[in-house]
Amino acid sequence: MSGVIDLDQVRARAAEIERENLRKAMERMKERQGDEDALYHDFMHDDLQPTWREKLNRAILNAVEHEKNEIQVMRFPSSWCSDKGRAINNFESNWPSTLTGKAARGWELYQKELEPLGYKLKAQILNFPGGLPGDVGIFLAW
Repeated sequence: MSGVIDLDQVRARAAEIERENLRKAMERMKERQGDEDALYHDFMHDDLQPTWREKLNRAILNAVEHEKNEIQVMRFPSSWCSDKGRAINNFESNWPSTLTGKAARGWELYQKELEPLGYKLKAQILNFPGGLPGDVGIFLAW
């Protein structure tokens, strides 16, 4: 190359790179949306795993070993609550009625099997992206 590159070539190459980056970003967005759709479907329709007792016992004992008195048993977007997390965010006593999918089935299991043993279940909003309720954390305490 004997001279300075032509500005039209520079602009053309910059536009080409921008188009390629945009295409890649769109592909990643589609993949993420597909992953999120699959997670939502699983959350709404899948049952709790048959091995939940063993996993729960292991998690509780591990927490006790680390001098903790609660474990997070579930995390999901507040948009998956029937009220988008409002009752949980406002500490309303009826928050369990806003749970859907696997979280609602987890609440039923808690009432049937864990509450009679003295365990407590609580929920809280874990983050506030853009100032709005983000993820819900469900915690089992003793």
